[in-house]
Amino acid sequence: MSSASATGLVSLVYTSTASQPFRETELEQLLAVCRRLNDGRGITGMLLHRDGRFIQVLEGQADTIAGLVDTIRRDSRHRDLRVLLTQSITERRFPDWTMGYRALHVGESRPSGFRDSFADLDAGADVDTTLRALTELTLWFRVRARD
Repeated sequence: MSSASATGLVSLVYTSTASQPFRETELEQLLAVCRRLNDGRGITGMLLHRDGRFIQVLEGQADTIAGLVDTIRRDSRHRDLRVLLTQSITERRFPDWTMGYRALHVGESRPSGFRDSFADLDAGADVDTTLRALTELTLWFRVRARD
């Protein structure tokens, strides 16, 4: 993990694959527990889920985030956990969300030139692509969170 900023805050983005399919009710139960735990640990962020793949942004103190990622890595419900980006931050992108969540569904028809930010982020090809996709998904998420 990179060194934390003067605030000690980091933002970490990871992807993982569900070991077995999650039903929506199972995800809701898991989210309720995680939100309560995250609130007590000062962790914020967002979780996206599509077709058995997770992308999560975690924000908090560097040591707290490192411990949580180790716990997630050992969780049998996840496999192929890959940290895409860790960066020091001075302020949170998701200050009000202990774990904002959206299930994403792939649309059948896509307009010409369509780019899939979820797939871009999941691929984690390079830092620039990861940051661009994260910014796009963050904006998308915030707009829908207001609905």
